[in-house]
Amino acid sequence: MSKKPLDGRIALVTGASRGIGAASALWLAQRGAHVVAVARTVGGLEDLDDRIQAAGGSATLAPMDITDENALAHLCRSLHERWGRADIWVHAAIHVTALTPAGHIRAKDLDANIATNIRALARAIALIEPLIAASDDPTALFFDDTRIEKKFAGAYALSKAAGRALIQSWQAETARHGPAVHLLEPAPMPTATRARFHPGEDRGPLADPMAEADRLLDVLLPRG
Repeated sequence: MSKKPLDGRIALVTGASRGIGAASALWLAQRGAHVVAVARTVGGLEDLDDRIQAAGGSATLAPMDITDENALAHLCRSLHERWGRADIWVHAAIHVTALTPAGHIRAKDLDANIATNIRALARAIALIEPLIAASDDPTALFFDDTRIEKKFAGAYALSKAAGRALIQSWQAETARHGPAVHLLEPAPMPTATRARFHPGEDRGPLADPMAEADRLLDVLLPRG
């Protein structure tokens, strides 16, 4: 059997049950990484596992809500105990509430966006950074979204802007000594998130998530 470029690597994918997260998990498994797939949706994770196994890859499923800091801490501790590290972290978990005029944003919707897109992201960085730091090539990859509709998406947009600022800060802090932190933007895809902003849109011209994973995740492959 020929060697694959990511053989022996441990890849943690948060938000792995659908969209670019699921595509990233499958892409990593196809290239030899053992994928630890995290998401709330058990059915989505099981479908992903079937696809990974059909592709000859391997995965560990971790059904959990990343806003549960204790569960995330337990997962990181389990990964450390089993492998001593993770080499790659791909973060695709996102929360999107219904479109609402700025003056009508409900507190519970604002809090839900903040809980996943800001607080959980910040805690995940704090908990996962030591885990990937043990790798000889630690890498983290995040997905940006700068094409957000200006109208009615205020709660989501503000949480994405805050998350972007946090990622860019970590990126600057680690530029010299690692881990390598990537913030990349997929082309518009036929995801549930986009459907919130563009109901009834012709989805035919939109990019395939697997094609976008192939285009963007190339930065994770070893060079030389």
